[in-house]
Amino acid sequence: MRMWLVPPRVLCRRHLLGEHYEMHMFLGSYKKNTSLKGFINNGMLDPSCMLERHNVLVYEMYERRYEHDTPIEKDLCDALANDYSDYTSCVDIDRNLEVLQERCPSCTERIKRFL
Repeated sequence: MRMWLVPPRVLCRRHLLGEHYEMHMFLGSYKKNTSLKGFINNGMLDPSCMLERHNVLVYEMYERRYEHDTPIEKDLCDALANDYSDYTSCVDIDRNLEVLQERCPSCTERIKRFL
């Protein structure tokens, strides 16, 4: 699981929907009291922007005419951010763009087109 935190328009369908799904997985894990420290320490999660990131992903999904019917709870996002406020998250967006280009020809094409 990871938050790419790159501009959503550069994500291919698979990675856009995947990151959206993983927002819900992070919150589900949090609700089950599963520790997310490893994801934060490894730069794969920034709890301080869960709701905002979910919303920008959903906006991009709507722009592409994808359906969305899985809202997330602001209170849950706020609790997650509060509970992990002592942890410094450093999601490396530039590195994530490189990783996407290494892994995914579709994302590479979109990165070249939109960035």
